[in-house]
Amino acid sequence: MESLTRGPVHIVDDEDAVRRSLGNMLAAAGFAVELYAFPQELLASAGRLIDGCVLADVRMPQMSGIELMRRLHALGVTLPFIIMTGHADVPLAVESMKAGAVDFIEKPFRREALLQALEQAFERADTPSFVAREQQRRTLEALPRRQSEVLTGILDGKLNKTIAFELGISVRTVEEYRAELMSKTGARSLSELIWLAFSAGIEPAFAVAS
Repeated sequence: MESLTRGPVHIVDDEDAVRRSLGNMLAAAGFAVELYAFPQELLASAGRLIDGCVLADVRMPQMSGIELMRRLHALGVTLPFIIMTGHADVPLAVESMKAGAVDFIEKPFRREALLQALEQAFERADTPSFVAREQQRRTLEALPRRQSEVLTGILDGKLNKTIAFELGISVRTVEEYRAELMSKTGARSLSELIWLAFSAGIEPAFAVAS
């Protein structure tokens, strides 16, 4: 996959080895990169963040990647934001999407997966038109009851086994419904499905913890 001819990728990670490895990987792929050891460094540069994408770790001392995103949004910085985590966590993925992230990826990730996440981030930043959101909303509102209930469970940050228990169905059935949701919406990952639902105005049944 070729790199995007777009603005720089702002990498925020307190682990030196991870930050440098990501920087080298993306630089080799043709990206301009900016490295930040702490979220405060990126906040201090908020005035010049006019293009590009932010790639931030979710767990860092003093400030999480999600809190960093919220503070940048409060300053009027709306660059596409990808959250990285060392542990797969559905509730955390939902919280990230609800806060405005365009993707949520788990470390360690393959080079191709990271480049695809960046490509999707820039695409989503360029194309969230009213028409597209309306099409997504209509697709989601037309879902059969069970699929809609499974989607609500996902947006509430629940695990498959919890959704299955609450709906009185098997975990395998929940997985099948999730696959159908992905197919109907064109989502290529769970994080993209969550993002599509939120961008279409579909809200979780319960408030996601901050």
